[in-house]
Amino acid sequence: MITSVLVANRGEIACRIFRTCRELGIRTVAVHSDPDAGALHTRVADAAVRLPGAAPAETYLRGDLIVRAALAAGADAVHPGYGFLSENAGFARAVSDAGLVWIGPPPEAIEAMASKTRAKRLMGLAPLDEVTEADLPVLVKAAAGGGGRGMRIVRRLDELPAALEGARAEAVSAFGDGEVFVEPYLPRGRHVEVQILADTHGTVWPLGTRDCSLQRRHQKVVEEAPAPGLTAGLTRELHTLAVRAARAVSYTGAGTVEFLVADGRAHFLEMNTRLQVEHPVTEAVFGLDLVAEQIRVAEGHALDGEPPPARGHAVEARLYAEDPAHDWAPQTGTLHRIAVPDGVRLDTGYADGDTIGVHYDAMLAKVVAHAPTRAEAVRRLAGALERAELHGPVTNRDLLVRSLRHEEFRAGHMDTGFYDRHLGELTGPAPDPYAPLAAALADAHGRSRFGGWRNVPSQPQVKRYEMAGEEHEVRYRHTRDGLAADGVRVVHADARLVVLEADGVRRRYEVARYGDQVHVGAARLTALPRFPDPAARIAPGSLLAPMPGTVVRVAEGLAEGATVRAGQVLVWVEAMKMQHRIAAPAAGTLTALHAEPGQQVEPGTLLAVVQETSS
Repeated sequence: MITSVLVANRGEIACRIFRTCRELGIRTVAVHSDPDAGALHTRVADAAVRLPGAAPAETYLRGDLIVRAALAAGADAVHPGYGFLSENAGFARAVSDAGLVWIGPPPEAIEAMASKTRAKRLMGLAPLDEVTEADLPVLVKAAAGGGGRGMRIVRRLDELPAALEGARAEAVSAFGDGEVFVEPYLPRGRHVEVQILADTHGTVWPLGTRDCSLQRRHQKVVEEAPAPGLTAGLTRELHTLAVRAARAVSYTGAGTVEFLVADGRAHFLEMNTRLQVEHPVTEAVFGLDLVAEQIRVAEGHALDGEPPPARGHAVEARLYAEDPAHDWAPQTGTLHRIAVPDGVRLDTGYADGDTIGVHYDAMLAKVVAHAPTRAEAVRRLAGALERAELHGPVTNRDLLVRSLRHEEFRAGHMDTGFYDRHLGELTGPAPDPYAPLAAALADAHGRSRFGGWRNVPSQPQVKRYEMAGEEHEVRYRHTRDGLAADGVRVVHADARLVVLEADGVRRRYEVARYGDQVHVGAARLTALPRFPDPAARIAPGSLLAPMPGTVVRVAEGLAEGATVRAGQVLVWVEAMKMQHRIAAPAAGTLTALHAEPGQQVEPGTLLAVVQETSS
């Protein structure tokens, strides 16, 4: 009987596993890097152990330190979560060799399936050994791990060497394994997967299907269960293949078999020998706690009869601290407030006031809605996200809401190329035009309720805000009857709530301010100074670091005075285990180069300057 579990992970998944452990009466142990010393997963665990000596990006990959921590804390079992060492057979063996219970599949099963190349061969498939023009486009993928890291699409043969190099570097950083392979790329396929659960007595349950086709950079953004629009025959085929894959490696515990579905056919991708990020949608539909089932299987219990019946539909959206309109750039800073309305599930590794750092994945939370039908679940999730309080750095919330309400998604006709086709329309500015005025009125009330009033007419007060990349100027006046503005009636205004009426429609705006950052409902604004500093202007052609990170590469042979073409990648910056390419905004001459490999940069650090060629 398991009494104490150490989770060899961090953030959202550690908190989620701890929640189930508490419900089962199991003690919990967290591990942490130095930047995570005060993270939520360390605060909610019964005990926490620092992992010493390793760099932050490597800390959770040190299996020896984690096993030592489990023994020191008196844990009798280890749950790996997902990512990091969750699919590392050597770590699974080390846990068992130390006399601890491994809450996962046998090391031999991990070994057989953790490498995508070995998994394909086990299923009678093989990656491309040599790429020709006829094979294009192709996808370069990391053999170990997942989450979109170590992936590159190649559409021209001359792009292949750089794609291989970049994928290897990312794979080493994320998984400690630089093996990559190449396979055909199907841009209009659907990413469909089957959740399996297997015990040590020979029973394997296929727990329905999930669709995970909405992806950015090959990383899932929206997932749902069951996958919509599949025929009964194709669903049976997917279940049969998933069970066959599990039995082929004597699998136990929770796992996922992933496929690309195109033209009514299923193409095997890989088997993930761990719990998936998107497991909550399956839990909602089947009424199961998959973490509890993992623990039961690890204790030797048998699965009870047939799988429970599926009920309704569930949809999950991943909230990221990132800017989809600017190459999905990760965002950092203080998360002042995170809350969602009742009626949906929130899985997160953050609480109000926590800091979003630079060392790990940018996912803030997962929000899950369950309803009798797909249409109801999608509507419920979109509404909850729209009303969620997310105060802090830029997030992908607006993108998620618009994606869920997009005609193509609502019809269930999405595929993995959804954002390639629709990103522009989904990220275009469509904020509430009265949000800046509401911010200004709340600020005016908060600073002084009466100080601005005049007995005679005077010039209006003027405030400027940046919202969705555009500058907005608003004007208002202090009058005998309170605050007023042209074209709208100010029904109520205080520091936290503004009520405006325009064209007979009354709207409420909840306002929260943190320094120069203002949140008005779902809108995020930045208060601009009344008199901008001319010295603070950015010179045309300046290439700035979009996020904190490390310069890992500068284009070969690049030097001041070089001629560059528009879109040419000049510098690579690694942040949150992803490499971000900094490209020339236009054709011209490189007049300054400040970036060098190994350099630590902050947002706004000047990396290079390109003087545009005059036309």
